[in-house]
Amino acid sequence: MSTFEVRRSAVIPAPAEEIFPLVNNFHEWTAWSPWEAVDPGMSRRYFGSESGTGAGYEWSGNRKAGSGTMEIVESVPSSRIGIRLQFTKPFKALNPTTFTFSPAPGGTEVTWLMTGENKGIGKVFALFMNMDKLVGGDFERGLAALATTVAARKS
Repeated sequence: MSTFEVRRSAVIPAPAEEIFPLVNNFHEWTAWSPWEAVDPGMSRRYFGSESGTGAGYEWSGNRKAGSGTMEIVESVPSSRIGIRLQFTKPFKALNPTTFTFSPAPGGTEVTWLMTGENKGIGKVFALFMNMDKLVGGDFERGLAALATTVAARKS
């Protein structure tokens, strides 16, 4: 299988207007991203816009954190965020990622989707490891942490 898709959704008990800014600004990701604790010594650099289209984030960490960049390439307020996610280590990969925000009973359904294509060494890696199993749990933890962050900011 050369292409993959990882998708997780959760209903967060808040309007999209309260959730969207936490995803649309990479400075806010430290409060909820499931990868923030992987390497406490990870270096981070923000570039471009403060938030929305053109906002960028670069990280470099230990073997588990790897390194790469994210840039917001689409930002539709309270509706959709498109991110160009590029890994440089441990494998080079480009994984388009989107967050969508839809009204749902009890709040807002937030869907986190990452797609990609396994090339080179990644193709061999994919024979032994399912990307959905590898990353899906992280997405679930991230969405739960996003809900907790939203709730904490309301109180």
